[in-house]
Amino acid sequence: MVAGALYLYFFERAFIERELADAMSVGGLIAAGIYLLLGAVRAFTLVPATLMIVAGLPFFRPWPLFIMTVIGILITSALFYWFSEMLQFNEEFERKHPAQIANMRAALQRHQLPIIIFWSFFPLLPTDLICYVCGALKINFTKTMVGVGLGEGTICAIYIFFGDYVIRGWL
Repeated sequence: MVAGALYLYFFERAFIERELADAMSVGGLIAAGIYLLLGAVRAFTLVPATLMIVAGLPFFRPWPLFIMTVIGILITSALFYWFSEMLQFNEEFERKHPAQIANMRAALQRHQLPIIIFWSFFPLLPTDLICYVCGALKINFTKTMVGVGLGEGTICAIYIFFGDYVIRGWL
């Protein structure tokens, strides 16, 4: 499959462009709706947002892709934040890891927004985890969402706009 995709990409670009144009002209709104829906539930499948971006780059222009991606991330972040409170995992974490939770709570109380932004921006740290922790520790919801929006928004913008530049430059 990879070899076939590479062949089409490098030697049959007109075919790819035609197929993508046809797909977007018929169902652009449907495709956007599906992308947004998948983006809103992707965290529950443990699929990183980066894979959604890579899948969406050939089909969407950068700005709509960026907006849909960030909206999807904020939806899943809010769900993780609220589910952590409803499921009361904070009691379990505090019972099993009291020292680590105390250290994290102290760090988050002193530097909430910078920690949330950095955590959300850093590609190797799962953003959903910080949302879960913020919900369990009762960190301000608005501050959590602003931090996630800034951190994830920045890294997603880099991925999307650089990826679009690379893809459009090669086609």
